[in-house]
Amino acid sequence: MVYGRTAIVTALKEGAGLDRIYIDQKANDPAIGEIRRLAATRNVPLNYVPKAKLDFFNVGEHEGVIAQKSRIVYQELQDVISFVTETGAVPLFLILDGITDIRNIGGIARTAWCCGVHAIIIPDKGVGALNEDAILTSAGALEEIPVCRVNSLMKTVDELHLNGIRVFAAAMEGAKKVSEADLTIPTAIVMGSEEKGIYPALLKICDENIRIAMKNDFESLNVSVATGMILYEAMEQRSRG
Repeated sequence: MVYGRTAIVTALKEGAGLDRIYIDQKANDPAIGEIRRLAATRNVPLNYVPKAKLDFFNVGEHEGVIAQKSRIVYQELQDVISFVTETGAVPLFLILDGITDIRNIGGIARTAWCCGVHAIIIPDKGVGALNEDAILTSAGALEEIPVCRVNSLMKTVDELHLNGIRVFAAAMEGAKKVSEADLTIPTAIVMGSEEKGIYPALLKICDENIRIAMKNDFESLNVSVATGMILYEAMEQRSRG
């Protein structure tokens, strides 16, 4: 934990890895305003909570604001894209939309690392915290694979398009089977939550919707399992040339 206004401002200015910042919901002064501004530039999520929750952390004089450190060093998406293309590799990215279960996130990270994904892209809101439990569930994969945290998945899709990367959305009603999609090209795959799927506006701007063929009808697959099946297909297609 980092606590106290000055300490958190310093951490943000120095680019320290912060998972999220908890702010007293009644706090509203210039120092808090600066923390909000700096957090926005660093894509660090803000949680507005009652003072009692801050006291619960039992860290001492917190001055209405506490930050949780992250063991993950978040990367800039464009930097990762540039690095991958400079090495001559064909980009393969994974976008997580609305997945909150850290066990699923951990399992997804393990599979992504094993299947050659170059980076996992997550939004700064609406996704499970990449905390110690998530890292443990991933068997350390979250500390190996680059993670990019962005403030808008919609803008991220635009950025991927500008870099020549085709975006595939995994959806039950997808027009193509996964095996029919060409995943050997520069690719980003969007996975949504089991409950709500991919956000409709995000789904609309993806280039193709793909589905996993199933022998028996069922409501949905576990998102971690579904991700593994799609990434394995991508890895197999790429290994065949």
